[in-house]
Amino acid sequence: MTREADAAQTPETPETPETPETPLIEIDRPAPGVALVRIDPGPEGLMDAAAADALAGAVTALDADPGVRAVVLTGAVPGMFVRHYSLIELGATAGKVAASGRRFNDLSRPVKPAPFNACLDRIQASARPWIAALNGWAMGGGFELALACDLRVALDGPWKFGLPEVRAGLLPGGGGTQRLTRLLGEARALDFVLRGRIVSPAEADRLGLLSALVPEGGDVAGAAVALAADLAALPRLGIAHAKRLVRTALDGTLEQGLAAERTLFVDTLTDPDTRALVDRMARDADGRIDEAALAAAQAPVKAPEAGTA
Repeated sequence: MTREADAAQTPETPETPETPETPLIEIDRPAPGVALVRIDPGPEGLMDAAAADALAGAVTALDADPGVRAVVLTGAVPGMFVRHYSLIELGATAGKVAASGRRFNDLSRPVKPAPFNACLDRIQASARPWIAALNGWAMGGGFELALACDLRVALDGPWKFGLPEVRAGLLPGGGGTQRLTRLLGEARALDFVLRGRIVSPAEADRLGLLSALVPEGGDVAGAAVALAADLAALPRLGIAHAKRLVRTALDGTLEQGLAAERTLFVDTLTDPDTRALVDRMARDADGRIDEAALAAAQAPVKAPEAGTA
C-alpha cells in the first residue's frame, strides 16, 4: 500500500460511534476487559479504504470504552488475516498521481495519510495493547497491519507473511519500512524490505516478530485472547504508559527517553490500582520481589485446550 497523492483527504470518522460493528468488522467480548475484533474485507481478503475506515472507527470506539483494556485483531475468514491491499484501488490512485504530472519526492511536503495509514496510526497510538492473531495470509498491507499491533501471535500453516512491494516497483507504504526497522533493526529490515522477502510463520517466529507460534490446527484467536486477558488484568495506567514509552523510545535522544520514563513511572504511583497491587505484593513477600510468583504469572502463550475456547 502506498500513500495517496497529497490531495487526498484525511478520512472522516466519528469520534464516538454508537457501535463499531459494520459488515466488515465484528466485535466480541471473549474475556473480561478483552475485545476480539474480526475483520472481514471480503472473500479475497483485500484491504481497501472502506475496510480501513471501518477498522479505524472500531479503534476509536474501543478506545472510548472503559471496559476494554486489551484488543485482539484477527481475520474473519479461515486462513486469511488480510491478504494484501487492493491492487484495484492502488491502481486508481496511481492513475490520479500520474495525471497530476507531479513528483512526490520533496520530503518537506509530506503526503497526507490515506485511510489505511490513519487506521494503523490509531492502532499504534491507542492506550490499549493490540494483539494481532495471524490466522492466515498477511502480505503487504496485511503484514503492515500486523506490524502496527503491539504483539503478534501466529498460527503455523501453509500461508506466508511478507513485504513484497519492491518486486512490483513499489515500497511498503503502510508503515512497513518504519515499523519493521524498529522491530528488527536496520540490517535485518533492509534485508527483508530490499529483497521483498516472504516468510513462513515459523520463520517469522525465528526472526523475533511473534510472541508465540500456535501449532497448525490450533486456536490462534484463543491463544491471543489468553494473552490479552493477562494484560487486561493488570493496572491500566502502567500498561498504557509502558506501551507509550516503548513505542516512542527511538523518537528522541536517550536522555529524553529516560526523562519520560522517570516521569511516567512516578505517574503510575498515582493510580489506586497500582498502589494496591504494590502494597499487596510487599505484604505477601515481606518487601521482597517474589520471583517465583512473577514467573508463574508469566506463563508461555499457548493455544487453549480443545473445547475450552
